Amino acid sequence: MSLSSFNRRWASVILEAVRRHGVKHVCIAPGSRSTPLTLSAAENPGFTLHTHFDERGLGHLALGLAKAGKDPVAVIVTSGTAVANLYPALIEAGLTGEKLVLLTADRPQELIDCGANQAIRQIGIFASHPARSLFLPSPTERISARWLVSSIDDAMGTLHAGAVHINCPFAEPLYGEMDDTGLSWQQSLGDWWTDDKPWLQEATPIEVFKERDWPLIRQQRGVVIAGRMNAKDGVKAAQWAQTLGWPLIGDVLSQTGQPLPCADLWLSNPKAVEELNQAEIVIQLGSGLTGKRLLQWQTKCAPKEYWIVDPNCGRLDPAQHRGRRIIADISRWLDLHEAEPGAPWYKECAQLSKETAKNVESKCVGFGEAQLAHRIGKYLPENGQFFVGNSLIVRLIDALGQLPAGYPVYSNRGASGIDGLISTAAGVQLATGKPTLSIVGDLSALYDVNSLALLRHATAPFVQIIVNNNGGQIFSLLPTPQAERTRFYQMPQDADFAHAAGMFSLRYCAPKCREDLETELAEAWKIPAATVIELKVNETEGAQMLRSLLKEVSRL
Repeated sequence: MSLSSFNRRWASVILEAVRRHGVKHVCIAPGSRSTPLTLSAAENPGFTLHTHFDERGLGHLALGLAKAGKDPVAVIVTSGTAVANLYPALIEAGLTGEKLVLLTADRPQELIDCGANQAIRQIGIFASHPARSLFLPSPTERISARWLVSSIDDAMGTLHAGAVHINCPFAEPLYGEMDDTGLSWQQSLGDWWTDDKPWLQEATPIEVFKERDWPLIRQQRGVVIAGRMNAKDGVKAAQWAQTLGWPLIGDVLSQTGQPLPCADLWLSNPKAVEELNQAEIVIQLGSGLTGKRLLQWQTKCAPKEYWIVDPNCGRLDPAQHRGRRIIADISRWLDLHEAEPGAPWYKECAQLSKETAKNVESKCVGFGEAQLAHRIGKYLPENGQFFVGNSLIVRLIDALGQLPAGYPVYSNRGASGIDGLISTAAGVQLATGKPTLSIVGDLSALYDVNSLALLRHATAPFVQIIVNNNGGQIFSLLPTPQAERTRFYQMPQDADFAHAAGMFSLRYCAPKCREDLETELAEAWKIPAATVIELKVNETEGAQMLRSLLKEVSRL
């Protein structure tokens, strides 16, 4: 009798059960206690396997795969602090709706809280952040295979968004040749092994209903705020708002084409705010707004009703407006709420947007992060996708740039952390196989520098731009104390990423001017591999440009 064989059979039921719920990719970190899960995943032909030595990066790799692939992604890690390193990715998935399946190996209960090596309290480690948690017992034939598979099905079948945490304790031995131990236990599931359906099929469909008063509402003055959504939704939302004659204020992640570009600048003008305040209804499609001026107006606006349409649950409105919280697929909801053609009523905002765009065009000359943000639409790969990091760069692109309608844009703007950005971008690329442009700041890159290793596995041209402004320059936009700003907020590291790229044998360049950057990008899009482009820029110029333009536009 071999416990290692039974551990494997137990694990094989877990892996096959999650596969039946759409898991195609499994991300694996090295570890001994997770051996039954790892080997069971490896022998299952339905999985594509990915590996990484850094569990925090591994979790974000899975997050990126789930963002772009739309299917749940499984993660296998060993016991101990390896589990804790999944926390940031788990939190982000809970806020942005990607589905992760965290399979965490554990010591058996008798080894917890008694001084055993690598044994920590893993039950409840993620508190309220998982959408579902399942704490399995140690493998034993006294528990039927039917209980195990139906428990997995119950957790997976009701997973609408976020992560499910399945904690899997295994007793030693973990290694050894397979024998017949547990074979009859495993075969008790009968022809389940030969079909492709879950043992227990469970679903909680979300129905979309038409608002009864929509024919009256659509005749009012309205404003559309477009937050984070997919490419299909973004194109449809822009067309819908245009037909209604309502202004659409598009976030950098909206994929609407931002028909009124530079909104984060022109919303600083009192004339724009005065006109928008005439709206009787505001409809927000998608969540996760970036622009500071948009968030300020969104907080203070007082229409008769404020509607938020988003597929994820939760209020999603920090300002707590009176109105309607509609949980629905955005495209389906727009189809049900047909737009009646109307004349645009937002003349002041349209004019201010045009004048602001001209101002930005005239000022954003030369070479720097503001110029990169302004020209971002020209640097995107054809038939590709874009991943944008956090802190200053995403705000500059939101304020100064304009992305094409329907062009796929990804980010980690749920918790808006700087951890795991390179690894998330790597996952996005591996999920689609498309050419990918990713942009992060220097501190973000340092935070996830281990994950440059993942870029070696790129399956198409991948460009990782690192904007090196020597520290967290976003803090120069905030009222941080001047005397302590450098030491305690910006924390400049004087880093050079040539050695980091070289350590992982990645193509590297550091262009000195715009022409060099454009030449390097043109070459990089010809190579089915990753290129790291370090953009060494003036430390404060990007933040100063944004501040200067805000001042000018507010006086137009």
